[in-house]
Amino acid sequence: MQQVVRTAHAKINLALAVGPPRLADGFHPICSWFAPIDLADTLTLTRLADNAHSRHETAWADDAPRTSPIDWPIEKDLAVRAHRLIEAEVARPLPIAMRLTKRIPVGGGLGGGSSDAAAMLRALIELFDLRVPAAHLHTLALSLGSDVPYFLLDPLTPAIVEGVGDAIVPTPPIEGRLVLILPPFGCPTGSVYRAFDSLKPGPMRDTAVRNMALAAPRAESLFNDLALAAETIEPRLAHTRAVAARAIGQPVHVTGSGSTLFAIIDSGELPRHITALNDALPDCAVLDSCFLGGPHRSVPAAGPAPRRT
Repeated sequence: MQQVVRTAHAKINLALAVGPPRLADGFHPICSWFAPIDLADTLTLTRLADNAHSRHETAWADDAPRTSPIDWPIEKDLAVRAHRLIEAEVARPLPIAMRLTKRIPVGGGLGGGSSDAAAMLRALIELFDLRVPAAHLHTLALSLGSDVPYFLLDPLTPAIVEGVGDAIVPTPPIEGRLVLILPPFGCPTGSVYRAFDSLKPGPMRDTAVRNMALAAPRAESLFNDLALAAETIEPRLAHTRAVAARAIGQPVHVTGSGSTLFAIIDSGELPRHITALNDALPDCAVLDSCFLGGPHRSVPAAGPAPRRT
């Protein structure tokens, strides 16, 4: 029996600039500095007999930091859609038993579904020895979602991601520790983008993102154009972020369209800050995390928050 196991890592948006929707298709162009982190789902595929029917199962891992109901139709799952897409591409069934073990929160802005889909594409190619050119695989991935092509990078590194996920430029690995704050609620991506449009944003700050990704800025200069929109549709997020920032005395950032928050922390301060966050936010999961990759450069942790007088 042949089996492939893939790790599907989450990402955070260290910086995210968003432009107005394109007239042609309504999609919002972005320019974002993606960084992969150690939090990950696990995808296990077992190849079945050629005449067998595929089986798909999704469940939370015992060590998942935050769970939520798995109540979506299985055929809507991005990993299952990736399976069906490759079957259509090769014009034959690819019978598998899928076991997707989730740790990345749903609706958290961490790219979990997109990472799962990319892992499925890679795993099927390996399991069935398929011949899919890299450029075409990128196109297939893009049809599943704008974040999916990024997770096809091998190795997975930080990158500047632009357009609708169709332009990806890897950047050097990042050294550092961070704390993830996982609220007990998610933020619907579509609603966040609609709120973003209603706020009448200014010019897209794509140059600022590119400069930031190349200059290793301090943590307090990071930004996310969707943060205010996410806090508009989910006021609890604004409250959670404010409480977290007070607890650790430094900026706390939104990743993606929310609801996950993160702060970059000096290693020596990590235990104290995690304790402070757990005390201040008992309804949230607080998770020690790190960037993937080697110690090539760092994003320095923020200094103390300025005092108000």
